[in-house]
Amino acid sequence: MSVVVVTDASARLPADLLDKWAIRIVPLHILLDGVDLRDGVDEIPDDIYKRHATTAAATPAELADAYQQALADSGGDGVVAVHLSSGLSGTCGAAARTAADLDPHVRVVDSKSTAMGTGFVALAAARAAAAGGDLDAVEQAANLAVRQSYAFMVVHRLDNLRRSGRIGGAKAWLGTALALKPLLRIDDGKLVLAQRVRTVSHATEAMIDRVCEVVGDRPAALAVHHVANPDGAKEVAATLARRLPACEPAIITPLGPVLALHVGAGAVAVVVQLDTVSER
Repeated sequence: MSVVVVTDASARLPADLLDKWAIRIVPLHILLDGVDLRDGVDEIPDDIYKRHATTAAATPAELADAYQQALADSGGDGVVAVHLSSGLSGTCGAAARTAADLDPHVRVVDSKSTAMGTGFVALAAARAAAAGGDLDAVEQAANLAVRQSYAFMVVHRLDNLRRSGRIGGAKAWLGTALALKPLLRIDDGKLVLAQRVRTVSHATEAMIDRVCEVVGDRPAALAVHHVANPDGAKEVAATLARRLPACEPAIITPLGPVLALHVGAGAVAVVVQLDTVSER
């Protein structure tokens, strides 16, 4: 048997990668009109970002069930659970408590990111497991990937950010200009302001420039996410392909309903996972 990798629905891993690397998913929750909807399990309205809904972490029971099944399927080799940043959700904290109560062979890794920032870390762990790595080696591969991950985002509207409370230092600048189109980044697991820009096009250009600065001429995995903005995501991915020829084409996926509620329609994000081979 081999170590089993578990992550949560925020990771936005395409189905083919989940299947190829046998990664398990724990749902996150959206509470809409008194109904608890599970991301990845239940049907969620496409325009959820327009609704007055709230989000909730994976429950301890869900986490325990997923870990116990994964542990059994691993034949005792162990489980590495990679979850979205503890600075953005209570899922990772609940996961750590659940694992501590369950079994020392369940290890929890805080991705300090979300979307494919979490997904790429889970992939690094799954690849290490598939290569025959033991529990320590798989956990180490995940933690190394965390240190090589970067994420940037451009949002079109500030309403969702105001409601979400998921952005650090927001009170200092969210109300300063109605026309503000912020470029955000994830810093040590928290969503923070990277740059204030007056137009979406300039903010997007700034995001692409920052991604290119991070990557340089090195190989890297890229993902482009969006909220109801597939054309914008495709344009960003095409520009990155021209400017970063050493990288494989970016994975393009929706940001997902949970994250969409926090950033609103039009948002485009880029996640970078630098090649970790030379860092080992």
